[in-house]
Amino acid sequence: MHTFTATAEPQTDIDDVARLVAPDGERIADPDLERWVADVDTAMLQSLYRDMVLVRRVDTEGVALQRQGQLGLWAPCQGQEATQVGTARGFRADDFVFPSYREIGVQHVRGAKPADFVLAWRGESHSTYNPYDINTATPQIIIGAQTLHAVGYAMGIQRDGTDQVAAAYFGDGATSQGDVNEAMVFASSFRAPVIFVCTNNQWAISEPVKVQAKFPIAGRAPGFGIPSMRVDGNDVLACLAAMRWATDIARRGGGPAFIEAVTYRMGPHTTSDDPTRYRDKEEVERWRLRDPIARVEALLRKSDAFDDAFSAQVAADADALGADVRAAALGAVTRPAIEVFDDVYAEPHTGLDEQRAWFGSYLDGFSDETAA
Repeated sequence: MHTFTATAEPQTDIDDVARLVAPDGERIADPDLERWVADVDTAMLQSLYRDMVLVRRVDTEGVALQRQGQLGLWAPCQGQEATQVGTARGFRADDFVFPSYREIGVQHVRGAKPADFVLAWRGESHSTYNPYDINTATPQIIIGAQTLHAVGYAMGIQRDGTDQVAAAYFGDGATSQGDVNEAMVFASSFRAPVIFVCTNNQWAISEPVKVQAKFPIAGRAPGFGIPSMRVDGNDVLACLAAMRWATDIARRGGGPAFIEAVTYRMGPHTTSDDPTRYRDKEEVERWRLRDPIARVEALLRKSDAFDDAFSAQVAADADALGADVRAAALGAVTRPAIEVFDDVYAEPHTGLDEQRAWFGSYLDGFSDETAA
């Protein structure tokens, strides 16, 4: 099952991963993984492809909007669509997901609306959706903090006596944070039904993963008593299979599971980053040949399930979603500055009242200038 022990080899071969679809679209036999996706027919494979194309369009639109001054920042996910869509499609609707700031594809699969992708990055609201509407927490900016939240939620599931699972998404860089390791200690000790999804996209901002992880990251989890799997993060079927494997463990009372999805961040860390200062063009081009969307297209073409009509429909759907995302950003009406204090707490808070009063006085100081 491609699980890891302490004897795993140093992290030198990024192809040493579980895989069901090769970069050229060839189907690979893997009996252990195959049973978790035995129900995936042509229609479902086409829907996985469609999801990834739509996610890439949202991402492209987000980058463009930031460059045009419509968003304050954007964290691109190009190249990571299979990891996000594949794993997210492995959840039930009542599972609860805790994403980081880059999981656009997870939000899409969970039911986010066009405005949900951009209004927070525009600074219009603290959270652009009610987490309980789509059972997905507000994307976390603090590196690794969401792992603690996910474990806490999972322990609550235990007390409710249901078979839901919680999941936390984080990058390879976050695995060096104390929060992630502390979360894994609690998850293992209490056998919490939580899935840890590490998106190893090779770079923690400007630091390559091989600097902080000499051995595969998936090999760390067994040290906490957590079973793990290392999969090709550019293979949407492998990612779906891995999540189904993990959720099966958690739902049956087996405790947490860990997935390392090996992929690549094709763009910058955020739109404030310049990856050309620390990455070689040759490396980027090597990964471009492993494009997750092109891989599924090749697989579909091999079974005559990718024709002009299907391609045109997916492109039209992507155009429509992209237009809606852009319209949501351009049509946003910025609220009065004082409303930044609204909805911070569910109940009245005296400390916040004092801050609101102080900020109100500060804003009033500009009233004469406005009148003039």
